[in-house]
Amino acid sequence: MLATIGFLTIAAVLAAILNRRMSPLAALIAIPVVAALAAGFGVKTASFMVDGIQSVAAVAGMFIFAILYFGVMTDAGMLDPIIGGILRAVGSDPPRIVLGTALLALLVHLDGSGAVTFLVTIPVMLPLYDRLGMDRRVLACAASMAAGVNFLPWTGPMIRASAALHIPVMSIFRPLVPVQVAGLAFVAGCAWWLGRKERKRPGFQGGAAMFQRELTAEERALRRPGRFGINVTLTIALIAGMIAARLEPVTVFMIGLVLALWVNYPDLKMQRERVDAHARAALLMAGILFAAGSFTGIMKESGMLGAMAKSVVALTPPALAPHVPFILGLASMPLSLLFDPDSFYFGVLPVLTEACRAFGIAPVHIAQAAVLGQMTTGFPVSPLTPATYLVVGLAGVELREHQKFSFPFLFGASVLMTLVCVVIGVFPW
Repeated sequence: MLATIGFLTIAAVLAAILNRRMSPLAALIAIPVVAALAAGFGVKTASFMVDGIQSVAAVAGMFIFAILYFGVMTDAGMLDPIIGGILRAVGSDPPRIVLGTALLALLVHLDGSGAVTFLVTIPVMLPLYDRLGMDRRVLACAASMAAGVNFLPWTGPMIRASAALHIPVMSIFRPLVPVQVAGLAFVAGCAWWLGRKERKRPGFQGGAAMFQRELTAEERALRRPGRFGINVTLTIALIAGMIAARLEPVTVFMIGLVLALWVNYPDLKMQRERVDAHARAALLMAGILFAAGSFTGIMKESGMLGAMAKSVVALTPPALAPHVPFILGLASMPLSLLFDPDSFYFGVLPVLTEACRAFGIAPVHIAQAAVLGQMTTGFPVSPLTPATYLVVGLAGVELREHQKFSFPFLFGASVLMTLVCVVIGVFPW
């Protein structure tokens, strides 16, 4: 019963968002609440929502203060020389621009945090895309692909798979090194291809003239070119604090915003104006993040996700058991749309592993197949992860458009890596 309600809830949320029947905010709140009430949880539904909201509070806070911080820095002109430098390096050639986007996202994602990757990559590259008239969906897709293919040993899926199955993380990762290289090559090829398509698109505004940017009188009044060195140093320090020192991003951006305002706009009136100028975008997306937290809280705490996991395992025919690693590798990315990482890795994976153990399938193969897509290539488009809403919010694209555009590329990367696993003998066909 719970599994059926859970599947219907997920399907209803996805259908409502993708078919434009409801806004993401409304769908993520209303549909799970109705489902929980229909399942008989009554007033407990409110506590489920609170639990979920608390789980994303730090991410929502990080998003608010990150948007405000980068907004203030953009107003001060910190990105102008950086964008100019990128333009001189990549020119106005879209293939090199999209490839550069993927490379930047890959480098930032070395810390394993998708949220930080998008918070750094998209605000830096977005003005360049807008200046050249490039499709923002390409920016979101390139950053998502680069972050998704990066399943280093300290990333969330790797750590969960290792903990759930009690397998050393390097035993899972080491055989997958050439697989990840193949995935990165796929990302580079797709980025180049997307750039070539952008170059042929009617809206593209390439040419040397794009190196010049005319600022309005209001923009010039806000620019602080004399503070460029301080602003860049502060931004690098914040990023280093998140990556090297592993400080909580929400605290980093809170402190960073205060320092950015003090350095660039010491006047209290201007500080209020700068915060007000960017508050609307920050609060709108923070609302969606809290709605997503409410959604996952209801699904998880009500037991719907756990029941869904067990039903999927129960429906697996015994004859398919020897082929589970290959099948799981192919299905792992789409499964990110149905299961949050904890429910999958701690709910589905152990049961599936035990069921396959009797057929001689090593648990490490199940773990390796899972990390090829489940909340790796799948997390940037999953409605169950706050990072998805960070991508669409920062890039300024609609969720449904991002999912339609990016899903084939992310799924393609997952399928390719699965095939490479079979070819090089990581796990059997």
